[in-house]
Amino acid sequence: MGILDSIEGPKDLAQLGPAELEDLAGEIRKFLIRNVAQTGGHLGPNLGVVELTLAIHRIFESPRDSIIFDTGHQSYVHKLLTGRKDFSTLRQEGGLSGYPSRAESEHDIVESSHASSSLSWADGISRARKLTGEGDRYTVVVVGDGALTGGMAWEALNNIASDKDRRVVIVVNDNGRSYAPTVGGLADYLASLRTAIDKVRTAPAYEGMLEVAKRRLQNGGPVGQFVYKGLHATKKGIKDWWAPQGMFEDLGLKYVGPVDGHDQRTLEEALATAKNFAGPVIVHAITEKGHGYAPARNHEADQFHAVGVIDPETGQPTGPGGGTSWTSVFAEEIAAIADEREDVVGITGAMLIPVGLATFAQRHPDRVIDVGIAEQHAVTSAAGLAFGGLHPVVAVYATFLNRAYDQLLMDVALHKAGVTLVLDRAGVTGPDGASHHGQWDMALVQSVPGLHLAAPRDATRLREELREAIAVDDAPTVVRFSKGTVGAETEALERLDDGVDVLARTGTVAEADGETGPDVLLVAVGAMSDLALEVAQRLDHQGISSTVVDPRWVLPVPRSIISLAARHRIVVCLEDGVRAGGVGSRIRQEMRAAGVDTALNEVGLPVEFLDHGSRNQVLARVGLTAQQVAHDIVAQVLGTKVPFARPLPGQAAPTTGTLPKL
Repeated sequence: MGILDSIEGPKDLAQLGPAELEDLAGEIRKFLIRNVAQTGGHLGPNLGVVELTLAIHRIFESPRDSIIFDTGHQSYVHKLLTGRKDFSTLRQEGGLSGYPSRAESEHDIVESSHASSSLSWADGISRARKLTGEGDRYTVVVVGDGALTGGMAWEALNNIASDKDRRVVIVVNDNGRSYAPTVGGLADYLASLRTAIDKVRTAPAYEGMLEVAKRRLQNGGPVGQFVYKGLHATKKGIKDWWAPQGMFEDLGLKYVGPVDGHDQRTLEEALATAKNFAGPVIVHAITEKGHGYAPARNHEADQFHAVGVIDPETGQPTGPGGGTSWTSVFAEEIAAIADEREDVVGITGAMLIPVGLATFAQRHPDRVIDVGIAEQHAVTSAAGLAFGGLHPVVAVYATFLNRAYDQLLMDVALHKAGVTLVLDRAGVTGPDGASHHGQWDMALVQSVPGLHLAAPRDATRLREELREAIAVDDAPTVVRFSKGTVGAETEALERLDDGVDVLARTGTVAEADGETGPDVLLVAVGAMSDLALEVAQRLDHQGISSTVVDPRWVLPVPRSIISLAARHRIVVCLEDGVRAGGVGSRIRQEMRAAGVDTALNEVGLPVEFLDHGSRNQVLARVGLTAQQVAHDIVAQVLGTKVPFARPLPGQAAPTTGTLPKL
């Protein structure tokens, strides 16, 4: 029985000695490598915070003290130490979430996996503690140095620093490769002294003595003020030489560190020092992403930030080879476009490789800009680039467009800027869960005047629609696509004059009012084309005729969609975004404006936060399967389920029965 087996909660860590803690850290790393290798997940970040998480749970008292993980992908060790050891179904339906989850544990607080928000949470929680008479409780934030590129983090720091009585400890998990601990005899000597100095600097008595001296000197006339300024400048210079405090102390926050994030004793001393100060403190810990696992440390791209199923010994993928991904298709095409057009510029928010801009950057490094975790800035900066005569392509995950809606609306659209946004991982993404699903984007952009929205169904359409988007220079364009592997090519039977593709026509067409028209018009948005085609086949088996179309560009709504709607008995729009305010809703409005009264049914995602699971599992859970959709359409055509299809000539209009009393 290992030490990890005996840990049921944070309190069990208190009695462990240095040797046992070292052994426990080793057991945790082996556990993570063995288990994450079988399920996939965020391996590198968690290997880097083992000692740090142990130290936090030994110095602070969770859940009385609130521990917040920015983004949350580095919370696996925290899960283990709070009693969650079944990682066999990590990130799978019904299994352990890959992020903190309130449903799993009282030790988890912030479930959103959007970066740079943790300090705002800490500001709110610590204010609440103070206002409710619980000011002795601590709020501890673990924030990666990358998250500090987000402006929201600095807005929160400014507010936290303004109140010296709130007990907020901000642990900066610095695993960037541009910064590493200095090594050598002199560095070790200075490091040993720094611990003692930090303890003095954060002692309440020291702070009180400084405040008294400051007041006396400043009230001592010109001579006293001169002496104060000289001493203050000398003190600041020594501090800046001693440790890189910089902006943190300028904000008014105490700074402790930097400390070795893999030295248990040093970490605990630093955190205890911060705790004893009883006010806002920054603890700067230097860690290694993938620490203790050679395959991760040697992985140049991202040190196993996120992995699929791998061989735990070698780190090599062991699952079946996947097909071409949507991201890789975009990566090839945007690089080719950049070769042809010198005015095209790429923008990413700290995700160069995940969103497919790496090849572009390799070929044209001066034309790809990484703004950090700053989606708002990225979009407004893109508007400025467009004003300057360039065509920016902003590539982000679909879920992160939520953060830049105002900038898209007021900076890009209002100014008719030619900016293209490419949304990766749109729709249901699967194992990363509620805050990573890209299900909100199409509803969000419906209200942006002049915006053009494309949803390609396959690789060929992604390439052509991307080029069409970049050709627009007087309005924002959005191209969205799913996570994972691109499916087989789906060729159109016909392309209509406004670019709409007719994918299929099935069944025997009935006569209605002297005009020929099928029963059902299936409007397939992007990746939903395969589902729509299968639904059409099932309807054909029931004697129901249909037409399947892919709008390609869902905004503005193509006029041919409205014309086709008038010739069918019912319209069904299939989309992998939320139904409320989605594509189907917009088509319905355009139909009504054109005087077309054909019934329309929006088939999409509910306005709910969807738990993690595979894409197919999540879609099945919400009824987006060919069987369920076809079943509902048959009932609508037969007149037993609303919305009712238009009746055939000679048929009575269906009725829902007695209207409810309101």
